[in-house]
Amino acid sequence: MFLWSTGFIVARYATNDADPLSFLAARLFIAALILGAIAVISGAPRPSARESKWSIVVGLGIHATYLGGVFIAIDLGLPSGVGALVGGLHPVITAVAGGALLGEHLTSRQWLGVVLGFSGVVLVVIERLTNDSLNLPVRAVVAVSIATLGMSVGTLIQRQRCASTPLLWGSAVQYSGSAVALTVAAAVSGQTTLNLTANTMWSLAWSIGVLSITAVLTMLWLLQHRAAASVSSLFFLVPALSAIEAAVLFNEQLNTTAIAGFIVAIVGVALVTRAPANTADG
Repeated sequence: MFLWSTGFIVARYATNDADPLSFLAARLFIAALILGAIAVISGAPRPSARESKWSIVVGLGIHATYLGGVFIAIDLGLPSGVGALVGGLHPVITAVAGGALLGEHLTSRQWLGVVLGFSGVVLVVIERLTNDSLNLPVRAVVAVSIATLGMSVGTLIQRQRCASTPLLWGSAVQYSGSAVALTVAAAVSGQTTLNLTANTMWSLAWSIGVLSITAVLTMLWLLQHRAAASVSSLFFLVPALSAIEAAVLFNEQLNTTAIAGFIVAIVGVALVTRAPANTADG
């Protein structure tokens, strides 16, 4: 989750010299080419037509909708506290929907972990949330809300339909479909600026190598082997990790409440991930 949390830091840098959708389209297109090349060289198995179809759908949720919504929200000035709080709903939504749609019911212990995890998110952002709530950009809130829903839907479909899809080719297909969708969206919305400054190039390099390849492949691998709610619960740690990174890089204040929230979130994630996901409540 440390790697995933750096995405919010990168987004702040990336949107300085590039429109969010253009930047993401370039990022995913290049990542697709790299993964495709690795898959060819390594002789990785190819997905079936059905698996490719569902991989595109997953990509539209996890990459195009989630990343697009988050980057747009940040570009529109979404306060970090509000963004973190809305993003923290993703594991909650996934936990509820996972039980209904996938039969991956949580135990009482795991539900306690979900509650603690979200409570930890609230503690991390509570001070910023109080200040930021006075001036909320409505379009930004809508964008991050859609992003959160897209991530939850994509996670559930990945778990249900793509559990056996070859990882390298499946990810390359996800990125390719999302890159096309984001390119079209960028053209329609007029977000076509992509200035290849040093800032943009470094942001692209980190986003592709660390996020789109290392972090996302790890998440997709986990979804092939773990329940959706267990994997999604790790996202409770993202706001706290992002707050720590912002404190180091941007000298933002990290108070004792935020530190307490981080500890609570860690306990919550431990409860969700360590208890068997298929154990029924007694």
